[in-house]
Amino acid sequence: MSASKFYSGRFELARRAAVAALCAGAIVTVLALPVAAQQQQKGPSEVPVEELMKPVGLPDLAVGPTDAKVTVVEYASMTCGHCAHFTKDVWPEFKKKYVDTGKVRYIFREFPLDNLAAAASMLARCAGGDKAFPLIEVMFEKQQEWAFGEGNPVPRLFEIAKQAGFTQESFDKCLTDQKLLDDITAGRTRASDVFGVQSTPTFYINGKKLDGGPTLDKFDAMIEPLLAKS
Repeated sequence: MSASKFYSGRFELARRAAVAALCAGAIVTVLALPVAAQQQQKGPSEVPVEELMKPVGLPDLAVGPTDAKVTVVEYASMTCGHCAHFTKDVWPEFKKKYVDTGKVRYIFREFPLDNLAAAASMLARCAGGDKAFPLIEVMFEKQQEWAFGEGNPVPRLFEIAKQAGFTQESFDKCLTDQKLLDDITAGRTRASDVFGVQSTPTFYINGKKLDGGPTLDKFDAMIEPLLAKS
């Protein structure tokens, strides 16, 4: 389906977050997403680091030094409640303890579970530069408002996007960027096909999957031994 057809259409999404149709002014073509879940642990427990770090289409959204001893990769969906919990309740301390001290490089990768999540990811990409992560954090913080409210979620997304400097014109342009959506979809497909990612959030610490919920204690248990190595 072409971008223009989606732009004027209405589509049913996989989650209650998008029971409202995405109408004119919404995102481009419907994503053909396989069924995925939040925090359903599947796939191999470890993947080759060199394979994990290979670029696919879009540059990584990353913070922390490139030469850090530990690299944490998160695959997340912007409509995932567990991802929002991590960002709101774990990320601030994790960032202070590991990223701000230069011990860890953290990479955020999109794994949209539905079309609304893809739209939010597109906005973060279009914000770019030093605005991407703050916008991601705000969207997770206000997830219940824009993703789970009644009616069309697009205007609510726009209200949040305005905080990152979007105008109606730049907002619409971003959400009708077919290549951007294709690149995000390619990254999701590779994560699923190559690494077995089937749920969000999924974390890899130097290639090893973090099992269970992403608590700071669990990160400590995996990261500290790696930092202690010479």
